[in-house]
Amino acid sequence: MLRDTLSQKWEQIQGNLFPWLCEELGEVTEKQQQLISILELLRVEEYIYTYYGGVGRPSDDRSAIARAFVAKAVYNFPTTKMLIERLKSDINIRRICGWERRSDVPEEWTFSRAFSEFADNHLTERVQKALITECYKDDLVGHISRDSTAIEAREKPQKKQVEKETLVKRKPGRPKKGEEVPDKSKKRIEKQVSQMSLKEMIDDLPTACNVGSKKNSKGNTSHWIGYKLHIDSADGGIPISCLLTSASTHDSQVSIPLAEMTSKRVTNLYDLMDSAYDVPQIHEHSKKLGHIPLIDKNARRNKELKLELEAESKRCRHAGYKTAQTIRYNERSTVERVNGRLKDEFNARAVRVRGPKKVMCHLMFGILALTADQLLKFVT
Repeated sequence: MLRDTLSQKWEQIQGNLFPWLCEELGEVTEKQQQLISILELLRVEEYIYTYYGGVGRPSDDRSAIARAFVAKAVYNFPTTKMLIERLKSDINIRRICGWERRSDVPEEWTFSRAFSEFADNHLTERVQKALITECYKDDLVGHISRDSTAIEAREKPQKKQVEKETLVKRKPGRPKKGEEVPDKSKKRIEKQVSQMSLKEMIDDLPTACNVGSKKNSKGNTSHWIGYKLHIDSADGGIPISCLLTSASTHDSQVSIPLAEMTSKRVTNLYDLMDSAYDVPQIHEHSKKLGHIPLIDKNARRNKELKLELEAESKRCRHAGYKTAQTIRYNERSTVERVNGRLKDEFNARAVRVRGPKKVMCHLMFGILALTADQLLKFVT
């Protein structure tokens, strides 16, 4: 069970690790205890490729650098330069990350090279997958809440490329015997349902930096340059799966690959999504996975349906009546709290790297810290 697994880890941290560290480091602050607990639960050093031998100067310890990037997310440092200054001035944080002396802390360019390696090797994604799979291997998740959040980046936006399929011109009318008529190109979501594997679906999603727009609950439209981070969150605000796409990508195009990723990590009962995901293929795919989709209806341009939905909602509020589906759907707010904590507490607002791989790596360090912090709250 999830609580038993976490309780065992917390007993090791509280009973063995904290007393030993207090003897070594002296007084440890509450924030430093949080960092120690997160690092001990994640164990990022176990997922780093280590190379021995070879020609040239040996590389700096990548394990310590990876732990330092987790500390950067926990302390919400906007830049790596601020992280290095804190490591050189704070002996406790420096020794927690793995450096004994001030001179042992690498320079900024070394952090940059190591970060590029982590992004290319998908270090953070592998750690997140292993952590979730281990913690939830014997557990049943009630609700998976799906949503996206805007990620602003300091990049030049690329123009949105409209895919046009070049069709061979032919004479109108009935085709000749044996003549093959090319079909019109399918939409991305139709391809996902019919013929694509998970890897193909992920590779097909656009990831270039561009301009996105979103309408809030008050009807105001906001624009940003950057990306979208799509998150599947379990009960308790635990991020399960994440995907990064271009800012202009519609949420519905990411639902099916995200659902496939989540289904390989946890077993859940309900899929909770807002009206942007109200597409027949998404309903069918959720049922195919053995889930119950609870998706807010989207009236789109149907004015009659929109008026009927508003009237029905007003009648229910007046009568004080809530269906079981409505009560369950309210659990979807967990993913919005995940988005808020990720931006406010774990460095998602300070994206200083460029390119989808590096942006995803930066965000995933925050996701890792947030996931470990939320998991530990179950036992503390």
